[in-house]
Amino acid sequence: MSAYWCELAWLGGETAAEGVAVEIEGERIESVEAGVDAPSSGAIRLDGITIPGMANAHSHVFQRALRGRTHSGRGDFWTWREAMYGLASRLDPDLYLPLARASFGEMALAGLTCVGEFHYLHHGPSGVPLSNPNEMGEAILRAAREAGIRITLLDACYLHGGIGQDLDDVQRRFSDGDAESWAERVGELEGGDGARIGAAIHSIRAVDPDSAASVAAWAGERELPLHAHVSEQPAENSACLEAYGSTPTAVLSAAGALGERFVAVHGTHLGDGDFPLLGETGSTCCLCPTTERDLADGIGPAARMRGAGIGLALGSDSHAVIDLFEEARAVELDERLHSNERGQSPAGELLGAGTESSHRCLGWPEAGRIEPGAIADLVTVSLDSPRLAGTDAGNAVASVVFAAGAADVTGVIAGGREIVRDGRHVELDVPAELDAAIRAVWS
Repeated sequence: MSAYWCELAWLGGETAAEGVAVEIEGERIESVEAGVDAPSSGAIRLDGITIPGMANAHSHVFQRALRGRTHSGRGDFWTWREAMYGLASRLDPDLYLPLARASFGEMALAGLTCVGEFHYLHHGPSGVPLSNPNEMGEAILRAAREAGIRITLLDACYLHGGIGQDLDDVQRRFSDGDAESWAERVGELEGGDGARIGAAIHSIRAVDPDSAASVAAWAGERELPLHAHVSEQPAENSACLEAYGSTPTAVLSAAGALGERFVAVHGTHLGDGDFPLLGETGSTCCLCPTTERDLADGIGPAARMRGAGIGLALGSDSHAVIDLFEEARAVELDERLHSNERGQSPAGELLGAGTESSHRCLGWPEAGRIEPGAIADLVTVSLDSPRLAGTDAGNAVASVVFAAGAADVTGVIAGGREIVRDGRHVELDVPAELDAAIRAVWS
């Protein structure tokens, strides 16, 4: 049994509780008691505010190597994609493992205890199969394990270069040829301790409706999370309407994809009829504001989504930055620019999107809360920095959401195991590993 005493802790709602004692047995929280004046004998004191571990619900981990390399010059999503394809063409398992491990280590330092890796970099260059068809995916699973965080590997089906278009040379390594071959390969993947497998339809651009139905049926039979990029770009909507007479959401609905385990990633340009389709089926939308603004995608309609009953989760996607506090506040702040209205997304709801909701949409419903029986993830945020000085229990939640940054995280316990202490990873030299891995990719 391990015992902790939190100066402040977020147990839900809009305020923090004071003096919270937490006992952990193995990887689970055994007990939680608020209003405890001082640590008990042997308890570890956690100064600052302690929140549940956060989950990164949408990640393309290899894109961490693009940071700083795609931000100059004019362009849009499609010009950025060409640079991303150039990176994808360079990677093999030996380069991918250290890059993913260091990037997951950066996530741990930022208070992320779980990641949903939307994985489509399956095969060798030009689509030549690797001797082990799942070697790239297994490298990702190993990387998360070595970084100390949990993972849901969302293996993506990717079949076309666009609606009615053949795959180009880079895209061939994303494709298994057809949905049946995709399912056969993914069926060989194994999760294990701290790892679970999910499914993904890359997008309606890359997966035709019949194949999307096959993927949805495969995931549904196994009760797995199912994610898809949805309406990230207006051009995607236009092509879908021209080809199928429906929006991407409507096509996915007809394919049987929507439901409580379905996550629409982005949803930036949803049509009017898409909101009730997603909300009435209990689907979730994962917003990735730092990527959406970096790629000039647009502002996600979070308030309208929430009003339609769509759950919200958060991800850092292309990892322009890895900071879920920034993702959370951007949901509210970006929408203020569009609506001229403040306060549509309360701080507690935003924090819940990055913790409980993001975990749930990755197939970890037992995580993301500080309560008995939950997975023992504790993230402690220092209140001593200039950003958070003067914070008290009444405003701590709003202060963390609207002012904290990843650098304010001082301690992380994931599944009962300490992985970050005093702002440093206990096993990895994350900056050095990132530097070495990224230089190797571009050499």
